[in-house]
Amino acid sequence: MLVYVRGAGDIATGIALRLHRVGCQVVMADIAEPTCIRRTVAFSEAIRLGEARVEDVTARLAADARVARAIAAAGDVAVVVDPDARMIGALAPDAVVDAILAKRNLGTSMDMAPVVVGVGPGFTAGIDCHAAVETKRGHYLGRAIYQGSPIANTGVPGVIAGVGADRVLRAPADGPFECVRTIGDAVSAGEVVGRVAGEPMVATIDGVLRGLIASGVRVVRGMKSGDIDPRGERAFCDTVSDKASAVGGGVLEAIMHFSSPF
Repeated sequence: MLVYVRGAGDIATGIALRLHRVGCQVVMADIAEPTCIRRTVAFSEAIRLGEARVEDVTARLAADARVARAIAAAGDVAVVVDPDARMIGALAPDAVVDAILAKRNLGTSMDMAPVVVGVGPGFTAGIDCHAAVETKRGHYLGRAIYQGSPIANTGVPGVIAGVGADRVLRAPADGPFECVRTIGDAVSAGEVVGRVAGEPMVATIDGVLRGLIASGVRVVRGMKSGDIDPRGERAFCDTVSDKASAVGGGVLEAIMHFSSPF
């Protein structure tokens, strides 16, 4: 089974790992300059570096659909720059997963593949996808939805170890981002972890810097550009999150629900 995943950030990568590990061939698509902050667990880094490894799986950048098919068939995850999903026609995937997490549908439709799954708010099962998957932390996280929509976006980050919005770092100005610290560093509240146009972006709490946007990426004031994990576990920076794994399980269920012969 070939699955085309729109988006290659950390949640999309958790989905890709679940699919890859059960034998699916996976092609992921993202923009030319990815803005993912959890870069150590995001296959979108293959666009910047040529390849990326998350846990035990390697992703490689492909220039076109033919190369992407070859990479996926050889056992790695293929990553393409294809924000408008133009390669879907050439790839003819068995399933399409929209994991862009834009909080709205950016053009995904049920006619893209035999099975289409929408991840997070902005999708309605039976209207623009065959199934949707809940991404909001809590009781319903990772649930496959076959009628209706995931919970609407609240704009409030999920709580980890009792900390919600304060763990998210936002760009202080418009311009290219400059990293001062590195993902995995232990930081204290008030420390400078990055700069934009000379303005410092400071740590809001104590913890481990779990995410930080890449140097050179253009940001706008208020844009999510970093993430501090208050639990302080360095190992969490190199493994997909509980949320990504749960959402990946829901996507896998939804695809098999419409595809399995059992």
